[in-house]
Amino acid sequence: MFTSTFRASTRIAPSVARAFSTTPRASLARMSIVGRLGVTPEEVTLSGDKTLVRYVVGSSYGKGEDKKTSWFRVASFVEGKQKDFLLSVPKGSLIHVDADARMETFTDNEGIKRSNLSLIARNFDVISRPRYESQVETNDEGIVQDAHQA
Repeated sequence: MFTSTFRASTRIAPSVARAFSTTPRASLARMSIVGRLGVTPEEVTLSGDKTLVRYVVGSSYGKGEDKKTSWFRVASFVEGKQKDFLLSVPKGSLIHVDADARMETFTDNEGIKRSNLSLIARNFDVISRPRYESQVETNDEGIVQDAHQA
């Protein structure tokens, strides 16, 4: 009886196995975000000549007085023309970001345990740029909001 159960499970296993790789499957979380740039992207030097571009994307949900916005900090390790393009995208632009995501836990300077969602962009697309500067408003935190959505 044990043998037949074992054989049945081995017949199923090849259909779920990854045929294209012999390495174990890595744990990976991905996120897709569509939202507006809350700040103009900025370049940050990490060490030596290695840099990244960081920016904030705001994505709203709900209607009227129940409307809320989630803010996501994103880092992009782009180079060359992609980096120049990303740095030229104005705040308030509607973008789509496909990113690797992971939760990091740390203890702050006051000894309080905190967690942070870390997003590393794989791809980004600009869906639209703000039509007029008058349509772009900032909230109390200085983050851009679309005047039509406010």
